[in-house]
Amino acid sequence: MKEAQEAVLDYLHFLRVERQYSENTLASYRRDLEDYIEHLHKGQKLERLNDVDRTRILVYLEHLRDNGKSSRTIARHISSIRSFHQFLLREKITDHDPTVHLEMPQIVKTLPKVLSIAEIEALIHAPDRSKPQGIRDVAMIELLYGTGMRISECIELNLEDVHLSMGFVRIYGKGGKERIVPLGKSALYACETYLQQARHLLQGNYPKTDAFFINRRGKRLTRQGCWKLLKQHALAANIKKEMTPHTLRHSFATHLIENGADLRSVQEMLGHADISTTQIYTHISKTRLSEVYKQFHPRA
Repeated sequence: MKEAQEAVLDYLHFLRVERQYSENTLASYRRDLEDYIEHLHKGQKLERLNDVDRTRILVYLEHLRDNGKSSRTIARHISSIRSFHQFLLREKITDHDPTVHLEMPQIVKTLPKVLSIAEIEALIHAPDRSKPQGIRDVAMIELLYGTGMRISECIELNLEDVHLSMGFVRIYGKGGKERIVPLGKSALYACETYLQQARHLLQGNYPKTDAFFINRRGKRLTRQGCWKLLKQHALAANIKKEMTPHTLRHSFATHLIENGADLRSVQEMLGHADISTTQIYTHISKTRLSEVYKQFHPRA
């Protein structure tokens, strides 16, 4: 289906230029749509995008369910497919939109996992500080927990974005939106130590880079590399909870709200466009209060 492959490329170009979506978001759309097109072509023997109807899409969604995909993942696929077909209709590549009466699956809302303050301390002390990689990892954990930034935002940081003398970090979030987040003493000290004692050793004789966090080959840390390191340190710290790329971000927001921070300030620091996204952390806080009550009140 050469026509479909070219249409996907055109659509991704539209998202990049017109919508200014991040590379991570574009990669997610690409994976979803490539899988969708492949199933239409190989699984359903379809040759033209204009022949796609609602039934064809339902067959694909059933294929996803059979492969154990969660309702959340299926909802994301539907969102990708729907916006793709709307683009095809708008560009007159097709003459109809087969997703018009497509329903989203019911998503079971789960509260994000949050580390306790003791677990955060254990995680920060897990890296081996006698090695430059360990010093770097301490700075990375302190920065992720100290600012609530996403892992993708952390690896995209450049040296000029971290203002140690002024005590803040400049973060470029989704859609290239810029926000300023203050740095606490622990994060400042860890970043300063990393820059003075470790970064030049990791850089070595490799070509210079502006990336704040670099690997042993002097290149910018990747999202996968960063995530792998966090999981290793969580294991070393004997943290039993499941660690996800957002665990430190969730912990940052929850601990702030538990200690009295107002929702608007937390929204600003997280870079949420809508405060309703930030409100989930008030639910976490209430849930934790309930757990504490049940654990310690004699008549609970």
